[in-house]
This record gives sequence, structure tokens and C-alpha cells, in this order.
Amino acid sequence: MRFFFKTDYNQDINLFRDGVDRFWYGLLIAVLLAAPFLLEDFWLGEISYVFILAIVGIGLMVLTGYTGQVSLGHAAFLGIGAYTHSVLLNLGVPFWISIPAATLLSALIGALIGRPALRLTGVYLAIATLAFAFIIEQILIRWEHVTGGFKGFPVPRPEVLGHSMVEDVPFYYITFGALVLAVLVALNLLRSPTGRAFVAIRDSEIAAQSMGVNLAAYKTLAFSISAGFTGFGGTLFAHKIGYLAPDAFNILLSIQLLLMVVVGGLGSLHGAIFGAIFVGSLPQLIAILRDYLPEGIARQPGLEPGIFGLILVFFILFEPLGIYGRWLKVKLYFSLFPLYKKATFKRQKTYTKSERNR
Repeated sequence: MRFFFKTDYNQDINLFRDGVDRFWYGLLIAVLLAAPFLLEDFWLGEISYVFILAIVGIGLMVLTGYTGQVSLGHAAFLGIGAYTHSVLLNLGVPFWISIPAATLLSALIGALIGRPALRLTGVYLAIATLAFAFIIEQILIRWEHVTGGFKGFPVPRPEVLGHSMVEDVPFYYITFGALVLAVLVALNLLRSPTGRAFVAIRDSEIAAQSMGVNLAAYKTLAFSISAGFTGFGGTLFAHKIGYLAPDAFNILLSIQLLLMVVVGGLGSLHGAIFGAIFVGSLPQLIAILRDYLPEGIARQPGLEPGIFGLILVFFILFEPLGIYGRWLKVKLYFSLFPLYKKATFKRQKTYTKSERNR
């Protein structure tokens, strides 16, 4: 078992803990860079989808996992990014300009939504963000001369030197580079005083305010940053699905995004990536499951949302730290073996904010 003793501030803010971590992350990046030479186009498309989900998951993790603000409306920010990017492409705006523009617009709308939601917490905040998602969905339906209404419109396919940027291999590298960029930005954000203020708000708003943290400013900033990440992912999501319509950004997608961060592990960027892998592979697993279920159940249209809900409840009750939390426990088990104690992984009660004030 390795012990790490931090003796200065720079060690606390380093991206990598030691050379071993650098080796494993470097190896992972090398494998992912070589994947197009080893895998078929179908699997490259699936991995690209996981990369996009991971970017969106990082955005939601900043808001929910690190700032403690629940959102059921992030599908709306995903739609804002996707539609803005696609409309700008139709107007002739270059690919490398439309993506930052869509990201910025999503962040601005996130700030506008975050401001009136400052006094709301818990389920009330979730309901408010859900209402925002319904409003955006109606705007996408009724603003027909821009969005195409119910019919939607196909997403343009940008080209560079006569080659499409959304073909399987180029799009894989674009999404991979976007994910690396999102992870680096998030890591540096969370190591900064702003990120520490987010965590302080999550743990106790009263304590954070007593230390001089401006709750209104930092909550609004968290909403804005989270929406920006999600809008950035939405620009890539538009090319993944190829055709935009309002029903692609419904409440089910918002639940999937929330499921992603809860199952992956709240309060960890690793959790966002683990959750993206889980949610990205879940439709394929459900399709396999349908083959083994009775015909009457397999054909039920609400089977997929029902399974999402059951998984969410299961992790909240029995594995609140998510997949990444379980991975840490397994690593600790083998590190301590054979000196582990039976009660090492005994769950302890996690008190909610309302219970702390009683």
C-alpha cells in the first residue's frame, strides 16, 4: 500500500499524484488514440457517443456533484447548444466559430436561469429546472422559421479540404480532443479558489457564507459554467444524431444525464466518465435484455425509462458513492489485503442539510 504525504501547496494542486498515475493515464490516452486502427466504425461511433456524454456529465457534475445544486433541465442546455451550432452552420458560420458561440450562449442562458433559482434548493430547484426544460422544448417547437418546429432539420456536415469532419474516424478524434479539453478545464477550475468555493457551498451554505463566499455569485457562476459545458457537448451531440427535432431533448434525456452522474459517483470527474460509459452502453444492454423477457413486457414502450428509474433508486439506496466509489473501495481492499477489517467498508449515515440544522 502506498502512502502519500503532501508537504507543500503545489503537491495539493498537481494534476497527477505521482509518476505511476502519469504512466497509467498516458497509457490510456495512447490506447484511445490507437483505437481507430483496431476497432470497426460501429464501435468508434459508440465510443464517440460516450465521449460526448462524458463532456455533458462533467458539466452536470460541476453543478450537482461539486456545488450541490440539483438540475433536471440539462437536456435544455444540450438542445440550446445543438440548435445554436446547427443554425449558425446553416448561416455559413465556420465550424470553429459556431462551437464557441453556441457554448457561450448556453453559458449566458445558464447564468440567467441560475439567478432566479438562487433561493431554491433540493426538490424545488429540481422542479424549477424541469419547468425551464419544458419552456425550451416549447420554444423549439413553436419557433418554426428557425428550428423547423416538430419536423426539425438535418444538421450540416462541415468539411475541411473536401473531407467531412463528422465521418467516423475524424469525428472520433474531434470528440476525444473535446473531452480531453473539457477534463483539463474542469480540473483546473476545481483546483482554483472558485472550485473550492463550489465545494464549500455544497457542504454547508451557512459555513461558506460565514467564510466570505458570495453565494449568489458562485451559484450563478456554477449554473453558467455547467450550462457552458453542456452546450459544448450539445454541439457535438448534434452531429452524432444527424437530425435535430425537439423530442430529442425531452425529460427522458434529462433523467439519463442525472442518472449518469449519480451512478458514476457524485463529486468526482472520474464518476462523470464512469457514468457516461454506463449510460452509453445501457441502451445496448436493454436491447439484449428484451430478447430474454416475456413478449408482453419486452414490447412495453416505458421499459427503458422504468429501468433507468430502478437503477437510479438502487444506486441511491445501496451504492450512494457510485461506480467510482466502489472502484476506490476495491482498490483499498487489495491494498490492505490481508490486513483489512470486516467493517472497513461499513456504510455511515450521510446527513442532509436539513438534518444538520435540527
